[in-house]
Amino acid sequence: MKRRNFVRGLLATPAAPAVLLGQQAAQPQPHPKPNTPARQNPREPHNVPQLATVAEDLSAQPAPRYFNEAQFATLCKLGALLLPPLKGNPGAVDAQAPEFLDFLISVSPDDRQKLYLCGLDALDAQARDKFQKPFSELDAQQADAILRPLLTARPWPADLPSDPLQNFLAQVHEDLRTATMNSREWALASEKSGHLFTRGFRTSGYYWAPIDPIYEG
Repeated sequence: MKRRNFVRGLLATPAAPAVLLGQQAAQPQPHPKPNTPARQNPREPHNVPQLATVAEDLSAQPAPRYFNEAQFATLCKLGALLLPPLKGNPGAVDAQAPEFLDFLISVSPDDRQKLYLCGLDALDAQARDKFQKPFSELDAQQADAILRPLLTARPWPADLPSDPLQNFLAQVHEDLRTATMNSREWALASEKSGHLFTRGFRTSGYYWAPIDPIYEG
């Protein structure tokens, strides 16, 4: 009996390596990489041209896309009158504030869009009625005749006038100022001059200097 068990064990012993060999053969083996000259002597690429890159907003001029031609021209005229260049700082037109507001209003709530559309149209209509030409073509004296009656002194910025056109003028003035002072052009001018913005800018530099829409001077 013991001899029979011993012989049976000898017959069963080679089976285990055969099973392991079968499992190893079933596993995929990695293919050796070809020993090409490029692998023997790896080299870095040379004579590769370096292309200069710039930000997309510096490579092209933004174009109006929300206001129509007359409305945008009126907005640009307002920017030139309400916020001209001052003490080496760019004005609203130089800082492309009208272009920014064109985009901003395009994604604003309906009531703000209506405020701008109606306000720009109303200013243009007054100019055509009084001087028989668009608001954008008025000289400084003619524009002053339309704008000055619409200016109201506000002791607090949140105290907006109840009159729709006065309300629009107050808000567009503030929006133009904010867009200008947060522009790249303003930052570059400030860096070049070494002067930082001070709150005193809010009360000087406008063509109607004695009457600021926010602070009575």
